[in-house]
Amino acid sequence: MTQLPANLALNPRLNRWVSIDGPDVITIRTGKVELGQGAVTAIAAIAARELGVDLADIHMQPTDTDSSPEEGYTAGSFSVEHGGSAMRWACAQVRELFAQRAQAVLGEGAIDVVAGVFTRSTRNEGLSYWDMAADVDLNRSSADLPPPQLRGGTIDAGLLRRLDLAGKLTGAAFIQDMTLPRMHYGRVLRGAHPRDRLVSFDNDKVAALSGVIAVVLDGSFMGVVARRDEQALRAIEVAARTAQWRREAELPETADPHDWIAALTPRSTTFLADDGPEPMAVLRHHAVYSRPFIAHASIGPSCAVAMWEADHVTVWSHSQGIHPLRGALARTLHLDKQQVRVIHAQGAGCYGHNGADDVALDAALLARAAKVPVMCQWTRADELSWSPFGAAMRVELQGALDAAGQIVEWQHAVWSPPHLARPGFGDGVNLLAAQQIDPPHPPGPPNEAPRPYGGGDRNAVPLYRLGKRGITHHLLPQGPLRSSALRSLGAHCNVFAIESFMDELAALAGIDPVEFRLRHLEEPRAEAVIRAAAKLSKWDPADRGGEGVGRGIGFSRYKNHGAYYAAVATVEVTDVITIKDVYGVLDAGEIIHRDGTINQVEGGVIQAASWTLKEQVPWTRDGFAVRSWDDYPILNFSEIPRIHTEIIERPGEAALGAGECAAGPIAAAIGNAIAHALGARARDMPLTFERIEAAINAL
Repeated sequence: MTQLPANLALNPRLNRWVSIDGPDVITIRTGKVELGQGAVTAIAAIAARELGVDLADIHMQPTDTDSSPEEGYTAGSFSVEHGGSAMRWACAQVRELFAQRAQAVLGEGAIDVVAGVFTRSTRNEGLSYWDMAADVDLNRSSADLPPPQLRGGTIDAGLLRRLDLAGKLTGAAFIQDMTLPRMHYGRVLRGAHPRDRLVSFDNDKVAALSGVIAVVLDGSFMGVVARRDEQALRAIEVAARTAQWRREAELPETADPHDWIAALTPRSTTFLADDGPEPMAVLRHHAVYSRPFIAHASIGPSCAVAMWEADHVTVWSHSQGIHPLRGALARTLHLDKQQVRVIHAQGAGCYGHNGADDVALDAALLARAAKVPVMCQWTRADELSWSPFGAAMRVELQGALDAAGQIVEWQHAVWSPPHLARPGFGDGVNLLAAQQIDPPHPPGPPNEAPRPYGGGDRNAVPLYRLGKRGITHHLLPQGPLRSSALRSLGAHCNVFAIESFMDELAALAGIDPVEFRLRHLEEPRAEAVIRAAAKLSKWDPADRGGEGVGRGIGFSRYKNHGAYYAAVATVEVTDVITIKDVYGVLDAGEIIHRDGTINQVEGGVIQAASWTLKEQVPWTRDGFAVRSWDDYPILNFSEIPRIHTEIIERPGEAALGAGECAAGPIAAAIGNAIAHALGARARDMPLTFERIEAAINAL
């Protein structure tokens, strides 16, 4: 049997991916969703190239559990790497089936397809996909067909106009713009502390408010449905003023990861332990790094629309995994999966698991109780408090150098709560309201994706040649705040720690940081991006830094099998920290959408810079301390550095996801640049002026 791309093997029927509709319309269905990253445009371009049609002939159907292939989550930088490869194979097989039909009609000889028309070089007439649609059966398994001949070459730039921008620029694309007949508006009441349970509120007072048609109470879940959104908001404000809460547990006194992590009992796994004699070390070094909880902080709060028809529910959601969400909704609502339909609708993008899934259940519960379609939105305070956060982490490194300055021993230990608590992952429902209704659906036990993908241990194994290695992952239970997937998962902190430690070891060995890395690499593509980044930035090994001006480098291969990325950052440190320039070089194999790829990487640069310098989610004994943008500063537009990006293109190589590869290298490059500028190193993110000042004072 043919070895299919993984996502195609899970969904082998060709008509699940492609249908020929007319006139001049080919419908493409993908399980990947558009989050603002341009993935759907890239997949459409892949389909157009393999089918031999114009992009204008391609209709990308919104991802829908009733009709789209099940491809899990749009996550992990896998949209093109996995979703694109499956689409390419399926479309190539469709093209070959139509070519066979054309040959049967037109006669033997070479058949080519241009703009959707199949012709023979010796005859003028041709047949289009639409001419032959009734004669070619696509309701067949890809596995029963021979491997297709994939079309080579780069994709014409004319195919790469972003399909999602027109709607966004005209105010019609987003889920918040949706309207349905009889649609009402819902809001949900949640407390100021993550361990609070609702005891009571003035139901009669809320129900009597203008516009309110339903007050919903199920366990600790409380919400309202009103004719207008402002009426629902007003009702929740009244409910909040009259609510009584029971606190089931307290938060730790401090949000410092070094403190509260030590109080938790981990499940520890040493997954790499090299055998061999004790190395001949002449110098040993030890350092500890950390990051706090960080928020998705998407510009638009989470939103969903739900509509019940008898015992079936349709939910429109900007979830990154509509098929897993469907299963979680069905389980919570005590329905068969066939009774739940989830349709993707675009929202404000985020990388990972924010409140999009949670608000989908909120909307479904409210719509069921009110018996009308309901749009439910979270407030900014909801989003910054109750949405899952990127997990806090602590990384401890120990290393040893021999007399030649080579690393002969490397020990890496990482502590972190789960980075993956999405609906459909592990044993739990993993939806917020599911934990609040009666009886509740408790979250599943802490779990992570298997390596090399990993969660807290993602990118914990460096690509460098390091002598005797030991890598240990201490998986913690859920921490003080709910954590789940955020762009790059554990790679952000692990690579920050590894690449900072490499600079520290280089300094102890008296070797230039770029040269030190190259001495420990045996991977030509890794060496190439480091050399190219150094060249692009005009790296000078003689530059000793100091006086508040510095430069630093960071490198990794994302998940050790994705894109290679190296970056040099230059900084200026006064009473503020300013990133002046970032020089980045990417190797992501074959590039499908060059402009989109650059946008992905440079967006990752900006987000990682914001995490590294500014972002943290604190709390107090009273509960959440982040309720508005004032409580959660992010990088301002005026603080964005100049970004210079080069791509090492490798036509014919596998396409590698690029959306998350910059997070760790950028964090490390910034940290290394600050250390180069000041001669003192801060190891706990965010790298605030106060922490850098403390590092200087500790010298």
